[in-house]
Amino acid sequence: MTTAELTKKDKFLTVFSSLDFKSEPEHYAQLRKEAEAELLTLDFPTSKTEYWKYTRLGKITNNNFQIGKVEQVDIKPFLIPNLDANLLVVVNGFFMEELSQIASQNGITVSSLSKAKTQNSTVFAKHFNQYTQNKSELFLAINNAFHTDGIYIELAKNTTAEKPYHIINITTENNSISQSRNLFVSSAGSEVKIIESFVNANGSENFINNVTEIYVAENSMVEYNKIQDKKDTNFSISTEQVYQQANSNFAINTATFNGALVRNNLNIEVDASNCETSLSGLYLGKNKDHIDNHTVVDHKKPHCNSFEVYKGILDDESTGVFNGKVFVRQDAQKTNAFQQNNNILLSDNAVMNSKPELEIYADDVKCSHGSTTGQIDDEAIFYLQSRGVGRKSALNLMINAFAKDALEKVTIEALQEYIDAKIEERFA
Repeated sequence: MTTAELTKKDKFLTVFSSLDFKSEPEHYAQLRKEAEAELLTLDFPTSKTEYWKYTRLGKITNNNFQIGKVEQVDIKPFLIPNLDANLLVVVNGFFMEELSQIASQNGITVSSLSKAKTQNSTVFAKHFNQYTQNKSELFLAINNAFHTDGIYIELAKNTTAEKPYHIINITTENNSISQSRNLFVSSAGSEVKIIESFVNANGSENFINNVTEIYVAENSMVEYNKIQDKKDTNFSISTEQVYQQANSNFAINTATFNGALVRNNLNIEVDASNCETSLSGLYLGKNKDHIDNHTVVDHKKPHCNSFEVYKGILDDESTGVFNGKVFVRQDAQKTNAFQQNNNILLSDNAVMNSKPELEIYADDVKCSHGSTTGQIDDEAIFYLQSRGVGRKSALNLMINAFAKDALEKVTIEALQEYIDAKIEERFA
């Protein structure tokens, strides 16, 4: 095939030809081959693709990326103050053991994804790539085929993690691309709290395409906190595939502080009864940031609750997208599902596209959704001014109160303080 005959997708995929996966066990090599076969049937989404209607991908698809290098990075700027946690560092899609600090605990297995593939673990093999196959989504298929490394965490039955796990996912260099991958498996009765920070050490126009699979077993609890702070010159597409079993509790808290293009695909399959599911999100756009949150909660069994609140504050010429969809299948009677998206526009040029959706096939349910987009309430500002608060201070008070409320379900105190400080720093 000549260069002239190459499609934009073909050109984009050539960057991965330098990656060598020959040493992987046959099972995982076969999974990659299946993903490459799926890629032949997919193409970059356009504005005519409903799922990507408001997000243009030209900044990514027209770029000439190179695979990010394995390199040493100063992680001090990315540590969360006063956080007592296990530390796992991934640089440009490769696990850095020498930068990580992991305390061993009985009943918990922690390793790089690449090492886990060689350990002949039946649990790992059972769950890896189980929830991301044949989803007909291009960037998910690209990660399935060409992921490099990441983190594997497995909790044995009735094990509670003594400390949270903080994954620092770092990108560097100009025009680099990285493909990190995580798998978290909680066994029955286990509990764990995980933080993953997506940050940028240096360079601009670098792109991370990250995928995380989370298995939440019966009677287990998983809290996953995602902090996106990669600077407004870089690109991120992040996919979480979550599978919940009976009586489980899963919570995800997503804080997006900036990004030239940020796309979060969150898919939760609630496939058993008496599950609790919580989705909280905060996104702060400035300059020409584009922040897109797509969530799907699929209720398949009865007696489950899901609670979803996303809040956005958009300034300058930034753009926000929220598309949240809740399915309530025919067998999912007695489901309670709440979904809300609230947004504040701080400039006349900021844009918000919001589409909360419910698709209900059961008749004994309590479901609601709603969306609001507007500016700061002038009457509230006037009230604060009448009490002696300056207009700028009043504005900052209103914004801070609105933003901090979005992530009130974060249960790690040091992380909550860190997020609050980031919000105050942004709007000071």
